Amino acid sequence: MAWHKVGDWPREAESGSVTLCYADRSRRRGQMTTDSGEALLLNLPRPVRLADGDGLRLSEGGFIRVIAAAELLLETTAEDAKALARLAWHIGNRHVAAEILDDRHLRIVFDSVLESMLRQLGATVHALEAPFHPEGGAYGQVGIGGHAH
Repeated sequence: MAWHKVGDWPREAESGSVTLCYADRSRRRGQMTTDSGEALLLNLPRPVRLADGDGLRLSEGGFIRVIAAAELLLETTAEDAKALARLAWHIGNRHVAAEILDDRHLRIVFDSVLESMLRQLGATVHALEAPFHPEGGAYGQVGIGGHAH
């Protein structure tokens, strides 16, 4: 199996799709089920973060399209960009992936402890279901695994 970024694979060769939450889109290897119910083994040579619209080339031919699943998230609203930077710092300090939407909003995967922390820091917080597309990290495309301090 080989990974191809969205736009770098022939959509006419699509033979199915797989809908995955963020955690399942951040793996190198694992069992999954296509949207039509077929078992599929993800086995990539290196870890990648699969994005909505990426393609997985099957060894027998054809491509499986990756769809980002809706999942339970927290969306925070800050008073201004400075307040958002403060919230982002606290989230990052806890090594939590975050999706920055604009200069006042960000999203994280639902966590009641972080929800409480964000409220204590002055954010307006609400839960919603949506696909999660966090920032990729400073050291490459993959934002997974350990790091050095």
